[in-house]
Amino acid sequence: MKKESHHAGADVSRRSFIKASALTGLGLAVAPGLTFAKGSKEDKVRMAFIGVGGRGRSHLNNILKREDVLVTAICDIDQTAIDKSLNMIKKAGFKKPNTFTESETAYLDLLAQEDIDGVIIATPWVWHTKMAVDCMKAGKYAGVEVSAANTMAECWDLVNTYEETGVPTMILENVCYRRDVMAVLNMVRQDVFGELVHGRCGYRHDLRGVKFNPGVTFGEGANGEARWRTQHSLHRNADLYPTHGVGPIATMMNINRGNRFLSLTSHATKSRGLHDYILNNAAGGPDHPNAKIKWKIGDVVTSTINTANGETIIVTHDTNLPRPYSLNFEVQGVKGITDFDYDHRRIYIEGTSKPHSWENMNEGAEGSPSWLEKYDHPLWKKYGEYAAGSGHGGMDFFVDNAFVESVKRKVNPPLDAYDAAAWSAISPLSERSIAEGNTPQYFPDFTRGKWIWNKPVFALNDDF
Repeated sequence: MKKESHHAGADVSRRSFIKASALTGLGLAVAPGLTFAKGSKEDKVRMAFIGVGGRGRSHLNNILKREDVLVTAICDIDQTAIDKSLNMIKKAGFKKPNTFTESETAYLDLLAQEDIDGVIIATPWVWHTKMAVDCMKAGKYAGVEVSAANTMAECWDLVNTYEETGVPTMILENVCYRRDVMAVLNMVRQDVFGELVHGRCGYRHDLRGVKFNPGVTFGEGANGEARWRTQHSLHRNADLYPTHGVGPIATMMNINRGNRFLSLTSHATKSRGLHDYILNNAAGGPDHPNAKIKWKIGDVVTSTINTANGETIIVTHDTNLPRPYSLNFEVQGVKGITDFDYDHRRIYIEGTSKPHSWENMNEGAEGSPSWLEKYDHPLWKKYGEYAAGSGHGGMDFFVDNAFVESVKRKVNPPLDAYDAAAWSAISPLSERSIAEGNTPQYFPDFTRGKWIWNKPVFALNDDF
């Protein structure tokens, strides 16, 4: 399962926060949806979890701090993960849920339960599509971790099953909810950059210590994601993890809602990083069996996407070399540009900024708010304090809240099956482009033409 979040939990539970706010007359102003305004106090969203490793328990932690949810079932083949989750549920004062742990297909028995409205899926990648499809067929909303699909066939499976059943799937892409990302989205929608022309993004994260754990071990006998994630680097030369970067850019460029991805070309560097790590690790060395492995994945994979509206997007995958974490965001339009990440946030707007000079987005003129303060997204203004400690700087609160609220209100989620398919398709298309000598690959129209009149929906609801 996925690794634990590095962000600590809040000292005061969110349920206590809501109760205290309600007593002072602030409850509806701060968190109207979370008090279950659209139903009676007895109404609960009945949630289940497939996969309760590190990432699954991070979602579980957020869900347990809501008053409008019951956890009715959990599933994992790892009994330790089940036991940790049951302990969390007990401490939160929830009734013990049914547990399923007998085999890899035990989740099908979970889906046979009638007392489930929505399911959060946080399992190894190869299971994501199959489990989401089975959820939809069972009449349960699926909240599926990223990436949602590994192959083009799986992308179509998500879309076709949604259209056949009418049961939604939400891709749980939390970076779409990052505070600075949503401020830039707000700027885009308020025409700060003018008509968009270009975007850049990526997933640049040194994962060598994740892919080998402990030492230089992966696969059987390894811990955490090293049990399964590393195998993809052994067998695939592709952008294996595109959605953290491309999801936010897609929302800004209205992909599937007035725009769509048209084509992609990808290039990969040689593969040296994982081999070098094994050679120089204290647990490895040139005589270690893993030093003889020929890794398929290039250390840096770069893809360029063309859109129907004439923009380009550069997406980078870079997880095998020493480097600081970066998602490499850039948004450029006819009026200006922003280049931002955790270590820098800068902007240039023609006619406003000093010519040919970057401005710091965290700073403003004396007595004026900074760019990020001025354009802070309404959802962050409303729920920012409440989101503190939820994981990944608060992003996890927003993605979990959007899923729960969609299930509760029986509406389509803001990041849907079409988004899951289009964003995830970058992986198999990049793999094919590289294998065929960097040739262009073409995105199917997963919406079957509906993108032409679909309207943007992401982060336009007052609550999610």
